[in-house]
Amino acid sequence: MRFCGVITRHPEARAWAIETLAEQWGNVVIESPPIAFEAGGYYTPSMGPGLQKQLVAFEGYQDPGTLADWKHQTNQWELHYASQSEHAEQRPLNLDPGYLTQAKLVLATTKDRDHRLYLRDGMFAEVTLTYVGKRWNHHRWSYPSYRTAEVAQFASDCRKHLRKHLQATRAFRHPETFRHPET
Repeated sequence: MRFCGVITRHPEARAWAIETLAEQWGNVVIESPPIAFEAGGYYTPSMGPGLQKQLVAFEGYQDPGTLADWKHQTNQWELHYASQSEHAEQRPLNLDPGYLTQAKLVLATTKDRDHRLYLRDGMFAEVTLTYVGKRWNHHRWSYPSYRTAEVAQFASDCRKHLRKHLQATRAFRHPETFRHPET
Protein backbone atom coordinates (compact mmCIF):
# COMPACT_ATOMS: atom_id res chain seq x y z
CA MET A 1 0.00 0.00 0.00
CA ARG A 2 1.58 3.28 -1.11
CA PHE A 3 1.76 6.18 1.34
CA CYS A 4 3.59 9.46 1.73
CA GLY A 5 4.83 11.43 4.71
CA VAL A 6 4.15 15.15 4.30
CA ILE A 7 6.53 17.23 6.42
CA THR A 8 6.12 20.98 6.77
CA ARG A 9 5.32 23.72 9.24
CA HIS A 10 2.86 25.40 6.86
CA PRO A 11 -0.76 24.15 6.73
CA GLU A 12 -1.15 25.47 3.17
CA ALA A 13 1.90 23.46 2.05
CA ARG A 14 0.42 20.33 3.65
CA ALA A 15 -2.91 20.93 1.90
CA TRP A 16 -1.19 21.50 -1.46
CA ALA A 17 0.88 18.34 -1.06
CA ILE A 18 -2.05 16.11 -0.13
CA GLU A 19 -4.12 17.50 -3.00
CA THR A 20 -1.26 16.98 -5.48
CA LEU A 21 -0.58 13.47 -4.21
CA ALA A 22 -4.27 12.54 -4.45
CA GLU A 23 -4.54 13.92 -7.99
CA GLN A 24 -1.56 11.85 -9.11
CA TRP A 25 -1.71 8.74 -6.93
CA GLY A 26 -5.41 8.28 -6.17
CA ASN A 27 -7.81 9.09 -3.38
CA VAL A 28 -6.55 9.24 0.17
CA VAL A 29 -8.01 6.33 2.14
CA ILE A 30 -6.14 6.63 5.44
CA GLU A 31 -4.57 9.66 7.17
CA SER A 32 -2.67 10.10 10.38
CA PRO A 33 -3.13 13.23 12.44
CA PRO A 34 -0.28 15.75 12.14
CA ILE A 35 2.61 14.46 14.29
CA ALA A 36 5.48 16.51 15.72
CA PHE A 37 8.51 15.85 13.55
CA GLU A 38 11.82 15.58 15.38
CA ALA A 39 15.05 15.03 13.47
CA GLY A 40 17.66 16.41 15.84
CA GLY A 41 17.64 19.81 14.15
CA TYR A 42 18.81 18.39 10.80
CA TYR A 43 15.96 20.01 8.85
CA THR A 44 15.66 23.26 10.84
CA PRO A 45 18.09 25.34 8.70
CA SER A 46 16.28 24.53 5.44
CA MET A 47 12.71 23.99 6.69
CA GLY A 48 12.37 26.04 9.86
CA PRO A 49 11.27 25.03 13.37
CA GLY A 50 8.02 23.42 14.50
CA LEU A 51 7.74 20.85 11.74
CA GLN A 52 4.88 18.38 11.60
CA LYS A 53 4.46 15.18 9.62
CA GLN A 54 1.19 13.77 8.34
CA LEU A 55 1.02 10.34 6.73
CA VAL A 56 -1.46 9.67 3.93
CA ALA A 57 -2.19 6.36 2.21
CA PHE A 58 -3.79 5.99 -1.19
CA GLU A 59 -6.37 3.69 -2.74
CA GLY A 60 -5.14 1.10 -5.15
CA TYR A 61 -2.09 -1.06 -4.78
CA GLN A 62 1.21 -0.34 -6.46
CA ASP A 63 4.27 -2.34 -7.39
CA PRO A 64 6.83 -1.59 -4.67
CA GLY A 65 9.54 -2.02 -7.30
CA THR A 66 8.73 1.49 -8.46
CA LEU A 67 9.64 3.09 -5.10
CA ALA A 68 12.60 4.96 -6.62
CA ASP A 69 10.25 6.51 -9.19
CA TRP A 70 7.92 7.69 -6.43
CA LYS A 71 10.80 9.40 -4.63
CA HIS A 72 12.00 11.12 -7.81
CA GLN A 73 8.45 12.31 -8.43
CA THR A 74 7.96 13.64 -4.89
CA ASN A 75 11.34 15.41 -5.07
CA GLN A 76 10.13 17.23 -8.18
CA TRP A 77 6.90 18.24 -6.44
CA GLU A 78 8.93 19.61 -3.51
CA LEU A 79 10.99 21.75 -5.89
CA HIS A 80 7.90 22.93 -7.73
CA TYR A 81 6.16 23.97 -4.51
CA ALA A 82 9.28 25.77 -3.24
CA SER A 83 9.58 27.72 -6.51
CA GLN A 84 5.90 28.76 -6.45
CA SER A 85 5.45 29.52 -2.76
CA GLU A 86 6.31 32.67 -0.86
CA HIS A 87 7.63 30.91 2.24
CA ALA A 88 10.93 32.16 3.64
CA GLU A 89 12.39 28.66 3.97
CA GLN A 90 14.52 27.16 1.23
CA ARG A 91 12.58 23.89 1.58
CA PRO A 92 9.07 24.52 2.91
CA LEU A 93 7.90 20.99 2.08
CA ASN A 94 9.42 17.52 2.39
CA LEU A 95 7.67 14.49 0.89
CA ASP A 96 8.70 11.00 1.97
CA PRO A 97 7.05 8.21 -0.03
CA GLY A 98 6.98 4.61 1.02
CA TYR A 99 4.90 1.49 1.08
CA LEU A 100 3.43 -0.83 3.63
CA THR A 101 3.02 -4.60 3.41
CA GLN A 102 1.60 -6.96 5.98
CA ALA A 103 5.07 -7.28 7.49
CA LYS A 104 6.85 -3.96 7.04
CA LEU A 105 6.78 -0.22 6.45
CA VAL A 106 9.42 0.88 3.93
CA LEU A 107 10.62 4.42 3.21
CA ALA A 108 12.48 5.81 0.20
CA THR A 109 15.42 8.13 0.80
CA THR A 110 18.34 9.76 -0.98
CA LYS A 111 20.62 9.25 2.03
CA ASP A 112 22.86 6.18 2.14
CA ARG A 113 23.41 4.55 5.54
CA ASP A 114 24.56 1.13 6.75
CA HIS A 115 21.02 -0.25 7.03
CA ARG A 116 19.68 1.02 3.69
CA LEU A 117 19.61 -0.83 0.40
CA TYR A 118 20.39 0.86 -2.90
CA LEU A 119 17.51 0.79 -5.37
CA ARG A 120 18.73 2.80 -8.38
CA ASP A 121 19.26 6.36 -9.60
CA GLY A 122 20.54 7.59 -6.24
CA MET A 123 17.63 6.18 -4.24
CA PHE A 124 17.71 3.88 -1.22
CA ALA A 125 15.08 1.95 0.75
CA GLU A 126 14.80 1.50 4.48
CA VAL A 127 12.63 -0.93 6.44
CA THR A 128 11.54 1.52 9.15
CA LEU A 129 8.98 -0.63 10.98
CA THR A 130 8.29 -4.35 11.08
CA TYR A 131 5.13 -6.12 12.16
CA VAL A 132 6.07 -8.85 14.64
CA GLY A 133 4.07 -10.31 17.51
CA LYS A 134 0.89 -8.49 16.42
CA ARG A 135 2.47 -5.06 16.79
CA TRP A 136 4.64 -2.58 14.90
CA ASN A 137 8.26 -2.46 16.02
CA HIS A 138 10.81 0.22 15.24
CA HIS A 139 14.55 -0.22 14.79
CA ARG A 140 17.63 1.60 16.06
CA TRP A 141 17.57 3.70 12.86
CA SER A 142 13.86 4.51 12.82
CA TYR A 143 13.21 8.24 12.90
CA PRO A 144 11.70 9.42 16.22
CA SER A 145 8.48 10.45 14.45
CA TYR A 146 8.03 6.83 13.29
CA ARG A 147 8.25 5.55 16.87
CA THR A 148 4.95 7.13 17.90
CA ALA A 149 1.58 5.63 18.73
CA GLU A 150 0.04 7.70 15.91
CA VAL A 151 2.30 6.09 13.32
CA ALA A 152 1.66 2.62 14.73
CA GLN A 153 -2.07 3.28 14.44
CA PHE A 154 -1.69 4.55 10.87
CA ALA A 155 0.35 1.45 9.97
CA SER A 156 -2.24 -0.83 11.62
CA ASP A 157 -5.08 0.87 9.74
CA CYS A 158 -3.19 0.46 6.45
CA ARG A 159 -2.40 -3.17 7.24
CA LYS A 160 -6.09 -3.91 7.93
CA HIS A 161 -7.08 -2.20 4.69
CA LEU A 162 -4.49 -4.19 2.75
CA ARG A 163 -5.49 -7.50 4.36
CA LYS A 164 -9.16 -6.95 3.47
CA HIS A 165 -8.14 -6.29 -0.14
CA LEU A 166 -5.92 -9.39 -0.28
CA GLN A 167 -8.64 -11.57 1.21
CA ALA A 168 -11.34 -10.15 -1.10
CA THR A 169 -9.22 -10.69 -4.21
CA ARG A 170 -7.98 -14.07 -3.04
CA ALA A 171 -4.44 -12.73 -3.44
CA PHE A 172 -3.61 -13.45 0.18
CA ARG A 173 0.01 -14.65 0.37
CA HIS A 174 0.46 -14.69 -3.41
CA PRO A 175 3.46 -12.53 -4.40
CA GLU A 176 2.52 -12.53 -8.08
CA THR A 177 -0.15 -9.96 -7.19
CA PHE A 178 2.46 -7.20 -7.46
CA ARG A 179 4.32 -8.25 -10.59
CA HIS A 180 4.73 -5.82 -13.44
CA PRO A 181 2.15 -6.30 -16.21
CA GLU A 182 5.01 -6.92 -18.70
CA THR A 183 6.19 -10.03 -16.82
